Amino acid sequence: MDGLLIIDKPAGITSHDVVAQVRHILQERRVGHTGTLDPFATGVLAILVGRATRLAQFLSDLEKEYEAVIRLGYATDTGDITGKPIHNSEQVAAEGAVNSGKRWSREQIEAALESLRGEIDQIPPMYSAKKQGGRKLYELARRGEEVERKPAQVCIYNFEAINLASKPSGELLKDNRDGTFDLQVRVECSSGTYVRTLAEDFGKRLGVGAHLAELRRTRVGDFQVQQAKTLEQLKLHFAEESLGKVLSPPDEALARLPYVDLSAGDVRRVRNGLSLKVSQPGWNNGERIRLRDEKRNLIAVADFNAADGSLHPVVVIATESS
Repeated sequence: MDGLLIIDKPAGITSHDVVAQVRHILQERRVGHTGTLDPFATGVLAILVGRATRLAQFLSDLEKEYEAVIRLGYATDTGDITGKPIHNSEQVAAEGAVNSGKRWSREQIEAALESLRGEIDQIPPMYSAKKQGGRKLYELARRGEEVERKPAQVCIYNFEAINLASKPSGELLKDNRDGTFDLQVRVECSSGTYVRTLAEDFGKRLGVGAHLAELRRTRVGDFQVQQAKTLEQLKLHFAEESLGKVLSPPDEALARLPYVDLSAGDVRRVRNGLSLKVSQPGWNNGERIRLRDEKRNLIAVADFNAADGSLHPVVVIATESS
């Protein structure tokens, strides 16, 4: 039972909870995920099972895509709907203007979105799993502590508003009739991006507090939400012994990487961790390469050494007994 599952994570549980449930459903101890989703968020969670858990390092940096609702009107201490509202004097003034009838034009909204596209610096939120001084930031935040964090560079490939289907006029903002407004957005970004922080920074561009009201991850790399299965569907497939319909083989998990199909003799060498010579590959030095047997089963992932034209296995997932 080795491979990749695309799970549609429900709201209200952690990514670790999903891993625990998958372990229980499949009766398999070796289960891990490749990128955390916040408890309130839903959508694509890539789960590796069995020996495929060794491939996590090759999937952790894949780009992500989200659909989200940014709520304008106030910020929260977590940056999302689960937190406590916070207000500063500038936000109170801006929110007073909003409540008195001021609206943002489409041009102002587009300018704010545009300013956050491309390579930007983000300061990790205090309520995050990022470690500082050996402690997770959210552990310090829960104790009422706030520490200085270094900004990290991320890339926002796309940040766009989604017209509300219920608004034939194409109006972007939904008036919640309580002094807040919702904006539906689509975000495509590099790994390590905090969409909560993006929402807060968007609000700052408009001079108002903001937070994430909803977040759904729709893609991780090439893995789309349309492929995802709920935990209930996974239970059903396991009970009906049809797990093969939803568990992709390890080789498909790394489909973006170039590959070499090996002879039986080379497969034995790779299983023992030995390097292989290749001729005229045209790869870059250090490029990651899939090594497969004649049946297209993934044997290992190797680094290409351009100096001597060799492939050195860095992770071997198939053994003689497999």
